[in-house]
Amino acid sequence: MKPKLIFGIVAIIGFTSLLMYNFGNSISTYVDFEQAQGMEGAHVVGTWDNSQDYGFSMESKNFSFYMKDKSGNTRRVIYPKPKPNNFEQADQLVVIGEMQNGVFYANDMLMKCPSKYNNADPSGFTRANSEQS
Repeated sequence: MKPKLIFGIVAIIGFTSLLMYNFGNSISTYVDFEQAQGMEGAHVVGTWDNSQDYGFSMESKNFSFYMKDKSGNTRRVIYPKPKPNNFEQADQLVVIGEMQNGVFYANDMLMKCPSKYNNADPSGFTRANSEQS
């Protein structure tokens, strides 16, 4: 075989291996707070526990709140940004970060808010349209 062909095959194999390694590290499954212990970049799904204190600290510049995961575990979450505008309306939260000493430090937060289309008529007509018919 020609040296250029061998070098090309090795380069393609090396690039593919590197791509798969990086892709594998970026894929994260959803875990609860217990499973998030010791993980970096853990994705925890849950709901805001509005029975406990929450708020933005001007001293630390962090927003903190309590979240209940799918397993029923409630933990304090510290988010290094201001409270998102639609935080109170969110049906579900996904916090991305790591657990340290019983506190979840979130680098990012995603919110699933109720959709205005959840109660829509499947036919596509609104009440006003159906009265005009």
